[in-house]
Amino acid sequence: MIPAPSFHIETADYATQQAALHGVRHAVFVIEQQVPVELEVDALDPLSHHVLARDADGQPIGTGRLTPERRIGRMAVVAGARGNGVGDALLEALVAEARRRGWGEVSLHAQLTARDFYARNGFLPEGDTFEEAGITHQTMRRRLDGAMRVADLAGATAAASSVIHRARRRLRLQIRGDDSVLLGQPQLLAALRRFATARHDKQVQLLLAEGDLATLPAPLTALIQRLPSVFELREPVDPVDCAVASAGIGNDNGDCYFRPMGERLEGELSLANDARARQQDELFQRIWERSRVCSALRVLGV
Repeated sequence: MIPAPSFHIETADYATQQAALHGVRHAVFVIEQQVPVELEVDALDPLSHHVLARDADGQPIGTGRLTPERRIGRMAVVAGARGNGVGDALLEALVAEARRRGWGEVSLHAQLTARDFYARNGFLPEGDTFEEAGITHQTMRRRLDGAMRVADLAGATAAASSVIHRARRRLRLQIRGDDSVLLGQPQLLAALRRFATARHDKQVQLLLAEGDLATLPAPLTALIQRLPSVFELREPVDPVDCAVASAGIGNDNGDCYFRPMGERLEGELSLANDARARQQDELFQRIWERSRVCSALRVLGV
């Protein structure tokens, strides 16, 4: 049984709870990150939707806000509460509020140290990095009303890690030989490792040509060797299946990163789109059922 979280998220009325909100933000931004105190509060605070995380004792441990500019910001979790899903829960609450308002997208300015966190929660990087309050940031954006365009390696890494992170118990990967660069990204390898070693039944279906096995990054090959009960590899044998040009990653949560031309990274990321994900899953499973267990597994010693 998965233990219940030791915190809860609530909507915070700024007029009555600003002391709690600013207490967390001051501890994280001003004390810890040395952001000038005059920048911690701004004119958007009274106009924004705020969420507050409290621990089991009712103490404030995290904050976030959604501004009228359709931007998420002031995301902060006190040091002692990090690593327990507080940030994910705060972000989820803010995205849900944006969706409730009918907004088509939300954006944010992510500190570089938090870029991977936002990426695995469905935000894709956009443009160059920039300085804000003396800290390097990256603009990131998430569409709420449709698919997001993926155009380069940074976007592909973020898209793939998001699909992996949001998976419940099953992942499907249809890859190409040139995917070694994408699959070798530390962010993506970490996401696969977290999923594969989580304490629940899980399955990763990996569909690739036998000759492509040798091109897999060594850390991924080692993970496959270590967890043969999680990873199943098959290779297409039907000529029609072998001629399929597309590639992608999907999960059992309605998410998929699909590339119509599998040799290229350009494609689209769809989140919480059951119809789109089901379409891609059905195509994948038809090929999977006609494919054979990858004989190169014997070479790996699995």
